[in-house]
Amino acid sequence: MLLTILGALVLGAVIGALARLILPGRQSISLVVTVILGVLGSLVGSWVVYQLGYEGSGGFEAVPFLAGVVVAALLIVGYGMLTGRRQI
Repeated sequence: MLLTILGALVLGAVIGALARLILPGRQSISLVVTVILGVLGSLVGSWVVYQLGYEGSGGFEAVPFLAGVVVAALLIVGYGMLTGRRQI
């Protein structure tokens, strides 16, 4: 179970970092918030993809991963709007 949690945190950091890379400008959010939004983006993005009928092959799933990056980017933009932090 600890390995699963660590894996989710690492994947969340990767997804959050990729989401921040595709957004224009500079986001003034911490690493912790990036990881949290990355994990949430991954969970929500994967859930939506599978609810739409996607059937995985069992290996690396590119479609849910990319959906997680997109959702995390949207969450980062939303977080910036809620907290009033500007994107430079």
